[in-house]
Amino acid sequence: MKPFTVHAGLVVPLDRPNVDTDLIIPKQFLKSIRRAGFGPNLFDSLRYLDEGQPDQDCSGRPLNPEFVLNQSRYAGASILLARQNFGCGSSREHAPWALEDFGIRVIIAPSFADIFFNNCFKNGLLPIVLKADIVDSLFDAAAVEGYTLTVDLPGQQVRGPHGLSIPFEVDAFRKHCLLNGLDDIALTLEESDRIRAFEAAHLQRWPWLARDMS
Repeated sequence: MKPFTVHAGLVVPLDRPNVDTDLIIPKQFLKSIRRAGFGPNLFDSLRYLDEGQPDQDCSGRPLNPEFVLNQSRYAGASILLARQNFGCGSSREHAPWALEDFGIRVIIAPSFADIFFNNCFKNGLLPIVLKADIVDSLFDAAAVEGYTLTVDLPGQQVRGPHGLSIPFEVDAFRKHCLLNGLDDIALTLEESDRIRAFEAAHLQRWPWLARDMS
């Protein structure tokens, strides 16, 4: 998992509440567990005018010109501005996989669905909860083409033009994991010496556990 410290990026506003995980990555793409390659199918039913299929080449598919991610002014955006209850619906981890693969590193919203919120931290994304009126003001600001923000995780600040500085809260353990690029597997491997010592002592006490059962 890529560490997250300070990130500056273009902001893309997705002005709709209750965006569920099936909208973020539709169900037909859940057959794969590669964790990569889902970016072209992020918001598939909104981005394209046809129905996408797994392993399909998306380069020639007809785009929906009205959808915000298809507008040239937001090309390369890495900070997603959203409305309340973002990531609701089923608990698919493919949703943060698709966002991360597309290039999104930060999501700012008034509220998130709990499971999606947790999955973001486990996959290198930083979800930031801000008050609804602050999010409203950011939507207004993002109407200006080329609007960028800087997200400082160590300092827990969102900074923008004209001296904008917005503090945000983040759980200390989750912050530690993001700063150091630690997912659940990496956290486990940090204890590899203790795990090996336990296994050795366990087998010494009960050696029959190591017998070949074939």
